[in-house]
Amino acid sequence: MSSENGQVDGGARGAPPEQLALIRETVRKADTPRAKPRTWRGAALAGQLPVARVLVDKGVLHLDRYFDYAVPEELDADAQPGVRVRVRFGAGRHRVREGRREGGGLIDGFLVERLAESDYSGPLAALAQVVSPEPVLSEELLGLARAVADRYAGSLADVLQLAVPPRNARAERRPSPDPAPPPPAPEPGSWARYDQGEAFLRSLASGGAPRAVWNALPGPLWSEELARAVAATLASGRGALVVLPDGRTVARVDAALTELLGKGRHAVLTADAGPEKRYAQWLAVRRGSVRAVIGTRAAMFAPVQDLGLIALWDDGDTSHSEQHAPQPHAREVLLLRAAQDKCGFLLGSWSCTVEAAQLVETGWAGPLVAGRDRIRAAAPLVRTVGDGDLARDEAARAARLPTLAWQAVREGLRHGPVLVQVPRRGYVPRMACAGCRTPARCRHCSGPLEAHGADDLRCGWCGREEAGWHCPECGGFRLRAQVVGARRTAEELGRAFPAVPVRTSGREHVLDTVPGTPALVVSTPGAEPVAEGGYAAALLLDGWAMLGRPDLRAAEDALRRWIGAAALVRPQAAGGTVVVIAEPTLRPVQALVRWDPVGHAVRELSERAELGFPPVSRMAAVSGPGEAVAEFLRAVELPGEAEVLGPVPLPLTPADRPRRPDGPPPGDHWERALIRVPPGRGAALTGALKSTQAARMARGGDTPVRVRIDPPDIG
Repeated sequence: MSSENGQVDGGARGAPPEQLALIRETVRKADTPRAKPRTWRGAALAGQLPVARVLVDKGVLHLDRYFDYAVPEELDADAQPGVRVRVRFGAGRHRVREGRREGGGLIDGFLVERLAESDYSGPLAALAQVVSPEPVLSEELLGLARAVADRYAGSLADVLQLAVPPRNARAERRPSPDPAPPPPAPEPGSWARYDQGEAFLRSLASGGAPRAVWNALPGPLWSEELARAVAATLASGRGALVVLPDGRTVARVDAALTELLGKGRHAVLTADAGPEKRYAQWLAVRRGSVRAVIGTRAAMFAPVQDLGLIALWDDGDTSHSEQHAPQPHAREVLLLRAAQDKCGFLLGSWSCTVEAAQLVETGWAGPLVAGRDRIRAAAPLVRTVGDGDLARDEAARAARLPTLAWQAVREGLRHGPVLVQVPRRGYVPRMACAGCRTPARCRHCSGPLEAHGADDLRCGWCGREEAGWHCPECGGFRLRAQVVGARRTAEELGRAFPAVPVRTSGREHVLDTVPGTPALVVSTPGAEPVAEGGYAAALLLDGWAMLGRPDLRAAEDALRRWIGAAALVRPQAAGGTVVVIAEPTLRPVQALVRWDPVGHAVRELSERAELGFPPVSRMAAVSGPGEAVAEFLRAVELPGEAEVLGPVPLPLTPADRPRRPDGPPPGDHWERALIRVPPGRGAALTGALKSTQAARMARGGDTPVRVRIDPPDIG
């Protein structure tokens, strides 16, 4: 046991010092103590540009600005614009020693620029650490992030969290490969099917910046066409960026690019790659080793050097809308980036959104479409089953599918797989009285009754089991499905066609591809797998459920999902048939029959212009508890042209259901107000909302109020 003076065995002379004494002595003899975090008290500052302007990683609106720090001489070489740093934040003026402000908590940040002097009159704290000398924030990326933050009334730090992936030291230490020389310009290939397709490729290959809204023909060639557009851009010595809605579409374009250009010509940025691989790919793009990038919405900020083309596929997919603050949409971010970099732009889809139609109507982009004869040659035959047909059909009254649908399935199974699109997952999501069609409600909370299995009837709100239900209107005891889920549909079809395999694709398990052999493939919208050689037929069930949603985009979204499924079916000349169960007189159904999504989008755009709805107007949603929303609306100084709609109560979030991105917490009563302004006043609206929210946060208000620009769901 050691004694008080640190000697062993009662103070015997010559005994070795204890371990703690050895550690203390080693620290005293060290040339430069490496204690972290450093205060750099008394340290000399950099001889030139001794001030660093830093963006701290605090995603709160009232701190959405830069802060100045002193640069110690030892950090002078590494403290360059764009690197990650650590600083002390939150120290007051009274905590100053030897001319340096001290105290506060350590926080990450980005060094934005070096200055000769600060416009802050008080003493500066010193940079605590340069995390890495690797510059990850370029001037172009910083400008784009600032533009996105201003457009969506958010903070710059929040946008940079989306734009710059977390650091991985092992990936950062590895060198990136040398850049490959530009490839030769590709042949037009299937782009010759479009009226201006070959001219579009020639313009990209020659260094031009064409902008187009591309209505792709049905079939699997869209990924190859995207790859040729990227190759043409690379041939001009410039970079290309392609943003896709999910990993399945990324994999198809990845395969097409690899086949066309070979390996190593492009980077893939998706969350599935893992943090190390994704950061290594991102660094290869940042260092200029790779000039082409494909990925999901996180790739919209990829630091591609010398951008020549930005492409976005299927902009109507909800996956393009970021759920983290400030919730930007990939389409709007890429439009800002195309304008900032003055590069080419390609917005492609089998369908057409109203926003895409607006780009063409305003002349910002040109149409890239095929002639009607080519559309008819590539599209399947579309047949409809309306309410009148169902009323006259004995089979439809006895079973779920009408006679025409059964015939299409039987005929299709002779030649290949048949796709069945069901708008809901699960077994039987909603039930109603079989006699009078009154929705079945829970006796305890009036929530909707759902069938999770053949004998499992439960409330969708409180989760209680329901036994012995009877209709309060007619007294009936029999139930029928209002909307039948994918699993129940697969079960019914399996009984009807016992010798045919049935596959399901939905949220729990999404199939990428299926063989070209006869089979029934039951899928929810957006999860349809690609069949080898295309589907022989497709059934689009419960069209009224998709069209009847109380949402401004219900018709547009239903048509987009129908066309997305029908585009996987063989052409009419090869026997491809699509049967949609929906009223044939409705506009989206007629657009599907004619395969005219562009005309439908143009009509929708003109009606929204008359009513003052987005995208013609700019809109924002303010949601939260009723009193907090009312207080916010009283405080905000809106532009004179602004119109406030509401507030109105938001639907309650059941305790057993996942919370919607803009919905209230379970059990809370929230309200929402919509604010819209005419074209050209969007910047004034976002500026007013942002300043009011910043002032509210600075006061430390505890009641949450959420502000979202361009809400995707406005009812």
